[in-house]
Amino acid sequence: MFVTGVAYAMGGSPGGGAGGGGGLMGLLPILLMFVIFYFLLIRPQQKQASRQRDFIKNLKVGDRVVTSGGLHGEVKGLTETTITLEIADKVRVKVTRSAVSGSSQEAAVPEAQKPA
Repeated sequence: MFVTGVAYAMGGSPGGGAGGGGGLMGLLPILLMFVIFYFLLIRPQQKQASRQRDFIKNLKVGDRVVTSGGLHGEVKGLTETTITLEIADKVRVKVTRSAVSGSSQEAAVPEAQKPA
């Protein structure tokens, strides 16, 4: 007798049909989280990477740059993969293009004064 009571309790609604919107409503929070992650994390990171690629691609001789290691210098030579920087009078170093992190003028401006 107890077993049949449990069986009826586990059964679906009368008529055999399941709840109509239960599946979609269960996916809604997951979809909402994905949209939030996209706009708060993924999209800004893609924009920043795109700006960095454009900056490195458009470098020219005479630009003042900062490397990811913290070296400030002036671009004296460019090849497909490397950049020759003059970091002091008659002191030149070669770095890969990907090591350049930004413009020397951008690095000199404190974060609070940078335009949005």
